[in-house]
Amino acid sequence: MNKKYTINMRSGASAVEGHGVLSAYYEMVNLVKELEDFEIHENSFGCADITHYHTVNPSYFLGIPWMKMKGKTVGYVHFLPETVDDSLHLPKLARKIFYRYLILFYKSMDRLVTVNPYFIEKLEAYGIEKDKITYIPNYVSSKEFYPLSSEEKKALRISYGLDPNRFTVVCAGQLQTRKGVIDFADLAGNLPKVQFVWAGGFSFGKITEGYTEISQLLQSHPENLFFPGILPREKMNDFYNLGDVMFLPSYGELFPMTILEAMCCGLPILLRDLDIYPKILFDFYLKAEDQTGFQQELLRLSQDPVYYSQAKEKSAKGHDFYNEAHVQTMWENFYKDLIREKVLDCHPGWLQALMPAKMK
Repeated sequence: MNKKYTINMRSGASAVEGHGVLSAYYEMVNLVKELEDFEIHENSFGCADITHYHTVNPSYFLGIPWMKMKGKTVGYVHFLPETVDDSLHLPKLARKIFYRYLILFYKSMDRLVTVNPYFIEKLEAYGIEKDKITYIPNYVSSKEFYPLSSEEKKALRISYGLDPNRFTVVCAGQLQTRKGVIDFADLAGNLPKVQFVWAGGFSFGKITEGYTEISQLLQSHPENLFFPGILPREKMNDFYNLGDVMFLPSYGELFPMTILEAMCCGLPILLRDLDIYPKILFDFYLKAEDQTGFQQELLRLSQDPVYYSQAKEKSAKGHDFYNEAHVQTMWENFYKDLIREKVLDCHPGWLQALMPAKMK
């Protein structure tokens, strides 16, 4: 039997519901479990050939020196200080301490993985060597997210208390200022013939940026705007299929899982025109710079069948581009490179000769 190398996935993301880091963890782990040369463990206390940290828990940080004695360490970069700043309202001292800790955690890793190449330069600016950073995009399984028939969609809309025949705009994400939920609500007020639905909540409670203002919005909003709250992951495919278009007016992202999930469900994608998107989404989406542009795009999508079909085709190309085999191969090559580094670090000569040919 061929030797299998061990990977220990460390994540505390499940402690909080309704956020993209948790979704990314589920998808990524399920994807790499299919790699034949690796044995995947989750939150094991033992050492492994590779320890992959998906979250930056202090308890993990204390064990890093020991894990590096036995194998290689990988850190998954889901956020940077500037992205946290726009999401959570932390006291000044706590923010300063956390940001220093976050960068120290990243610097302590043998390798880092970011889901957007845009952040490679950002990490370099914090003193992290570019050679340590690898770009591997997010991935969503078509087994979990897929389009439903028109009749099934209508039935779903009725079950959610929506008009089954009304053009419907959906979005999913935490309720925070950075995500653009206020803009989403304003557009609902400007487009009364369209129904808007936002799935998500205050995953981090009262420290969420914009908590007070958004709490007031939940109590008083246009009649065509709906907030079903945080939905369990197994309900999210149904949620996307409520919509005719996925509209995310966020002011800052890395690589939203919600975009890939909506693409899997066959929805056109409308986003704010941000610098981070072209390197990962190319021409797979529609974009606008402000509320006027968003309103024009949504009206055209709802009224022009040809334009709507073209937008769907863009989204479908994005879904095809981020296919399972492509992203899985990227992870396989990345992990095999780490194993080679591990062998060379321990025994540059004779042990390298014993390495299985498929790992060379």
